[in-house]
Amino acid sequence: MRMSVIGTGYLGAVHAACMAHIGHDVVAYDTDAAKIAALSTGTSPFYEPGFDELLSEVLATGRLRFTQSVQEAVSGAAVHFVCVGTPQSAGSDAANVEYVDSAFKSVAAHADCPGLVVGKSTVPVGTAQRLTAELAATPSSHRLELAWNPEFLREGKAIEDTLRPDRLVFGVASESAEKTLREVYGSLIDAGTPHLSTDLPTSELVKVAANAFLATKISFINAMAEVCEIVDADVVMLSRALGYDDRIGARFLNAGLGFGGGCLPKDIRAFSARAGELGASHAVRFLHEVDKINIRRREKAVAAASALVGGDFLGRSIAVLGAAFKPNSDDVRDSPALNVAAAMHLKGADVRVHDPKAIENARAKFPTLSYFDTAEQACQGADLIVLATEWDEYCAIDPVAFRSVVKEPRLLDTRNAIDRDFWSGAGWQVYALGRGGLNG
Repeated sequence: MRMSVIGTGYLGAVHAACMAHIGHDVVAYDTDAAKIAALSTGTSPFYEPGFDELLSEVLATGRLRFTQSVQEAVSGAAVHFVCVGTPQSAGSDAANVEYVDSAFKSVAAHADCPGLVVGKSTVPVGTAQRLTAELAATPSSHRLELAWNPEFLREGKAIEDTLRPDRLVFGVASESAEKTLREVYGSLIDAGTPHLSTDLPTSELVKVAANAFLATKISFINAMAEVCEIVDADVVMLSRALGYDDRIGARFLNAGLGFGGGCLPKDIRAFSARAGELGASHAVRFLHEVDKINIRRREKAVAAASALVGGDFLGRSIAVLGAAFKPNSDDVRDSPALNVAAAMHLKGADVRVHDPKAIENARAKFPTLSYFDTAEQACQGADLIVLATEWDEYCAIDPVAFRSVVKEPRLLDTRNAIDRDFWSGAGWQVYALGRGGLNG
């Protein structure tokens, strides 16, 4: 099937490549010349495991092209996927949907045949119905129908989540729209992917409801960590015990520094803002506390680091391992790791940062921090190591060997990722969030 993808950020680029991989003819559009040039040569502008290889593979087939011409992308396409961002509005918690609006208008203005315009962006509920009315009012000799197909990508696993998703949701207003989406995802459906068709408002709510639930689960266990720190209990063991209950489950029940990135923080705030507009703020009031708990974990990490170096950051060298908001990503948007690093720097510490993939993005966001190519360089002469993003290579560090690197063998594990007993046995002073006193 011939299709266009509008927007080649993280979502759009991955979706375009995966659609080409399963056999569709895809032309992806973006206004960013540098991004289009890089993608056209098989170079991803972001880090996602396996994506460069997939990109090169599908470009070689001729089924995927990138362009700065929206007319070229849209012409002849039966389906148009809108994959642009919905950032938080300046001065407000609400989502900014101007890029979504612009994308739909561009498709409507340049479509030269009937087609289905499919939103994948995360938007406030009601957006699809508004856009449906606007599409219907747009003068055109070609009928365009709207559908919504929310994305559920996890950074670091985006290809798997696109090609082997745990579910497909089709927000449609007609049987023909549902039929088209079933054709688009035919090979995935044939492979057994659960799928459901629903109305437009429900399809919009699925993504924000899922993110609200996950954020709540993460903040719940971090709230339990706050209690554990007071009573000298162990949140890791508490989480493990809770996770055996299949009504609760162990996923997203890892206490630590909290959530970040470009989705969960933004989406729960936008959801709260939209609920307020609809007169339902009481229904999601708990999300404000979820957000507060998440921010408190960052403050707790800074306070713990200060205590470990004697109560004053001035003159202290702090190595921060991790800048991305999660491992297997170079995304530093609302990164707890980078937020903690910056906070310690503002309090007078000499902060030395390493990350396997996110250094350039981190440097662009906080250029006053010091960045290093290796973890060993960042830790040289450090008074304290702060493990802030749980990359596998950090969890594999030999504590015996690293004792000769640092000035003082002190470690703050904000992610409960390392073997605390092993590090303590190697002579390190270890503090892990939610696990009681130093060295347990």
